[in-house]
Amino acid sequence: MREFGYQRAYDVSGAVALLEGDREARFLGGGTNLVDLMKTGVERPALLVDVRELPLNRVEPTEDGGLRIGATVTNSDLAAHPEVRRRYPALAQAVLAGASGQLRNMATVGGNLLQRTRCGYFTDVTAPCNKRSPGSGCPAIEGEHHNHAVLGASDHCVATHPSDMGVALAAFDATVSYETADGPGEVPLADFYLPVGETPHLETALPPGALITGVTLPPAPVAAHSRYRKVRERASYAFAIGSIAAALDVRDGVVHDVRLAFGAVASRPWRARAAEGVLLGAPADAETFAAAAELELAAARPLPHNGYKVTLMRNLVVAVLSELVEEATR
Repeated sequence: MREFGYQRAYDVSGAVALLEGDREARFLGGGTNLVDLMKTGVERPALLVDVRELPLNRVEPTEDGGLRIGATVTNSDLAAHPEVRRRYPALAQAVLAGASGQLRNMATVGGNLLQRTRCGYFTDVTAPCNKRSPGSGCPAIEGEHHNHAVLGASDHCVATHPSDMGVALAAFDATVSYETADGPGEVPLADFYLPVGETPHLETALPPGALITGVTLPPAPVAAHSRYRKVRERASYAFAIGSIAAALDVRDGVVHDVRLAFGAVASRPWRARAAEGVLLGAPADAETFAAAAELELAAARPLPHNGYKVTLMRNLVVAVLSELVEEATR
């Protein structure tokens, strides 16, 4: 591991100033991903700026009825917060589905959004990888790719984003707030992750040196009737091979409102807007749910060994939405 400096920040402006102009510095939250990447040599920062003591550790209601979640709120505290569990249960479920209790006690909301892919070629510094070393190639396309992307990938990268939390935030139209030396800014989560295209090493729309300060969830009554379902290769402590955050409002057997987002199928949490368009105003039944899923997944471009994800996600859509209908009619 490369030798590095360490400084602890106690206010947002001070943290941003410490990173300003230093391309080899990184913010350190819980360190659950960054430190691992430092150990493997993927990340080699010259300076770590510890932001855990910043006053960004609260979950608070907004004036319009949403929630603002500070960037240093731990995953454990987020999942346990009564307003999160009441208003956005799929978000609490998504956080609890990720990692172990010990990791959730350390991991932060801001860090969760910025975690990087677990693709084996990315984490192996002896292998080529366009995300880690632009222009070197993507060996996953011809190599090991059973858990790689089927949506939104390119010839330059087929890695997936690993966040569970991000999938639920995408379903509920979250906005990410940040601070730079020029002042505050914000970006919708829908625009936060950049398309892969020819530049997979450019992962987010954050300006250089920006510090995530929080995430805002707008009011969404439908979110109170939501669920997160994660499929993985072992019972716990594993990244998803497919996941879904779904919220459904059914009235008189018809879909009045719906939110859908997929995980582990693309380089970013995948908002299933085409499927939502099919569902709105349609009968709330398995046939409609399957048709919606098939339309969304028509854009899938699976590789030889990950085509199972298309069937998996179709079945997840039908199963989870059917469960929400059943729950609403009890």
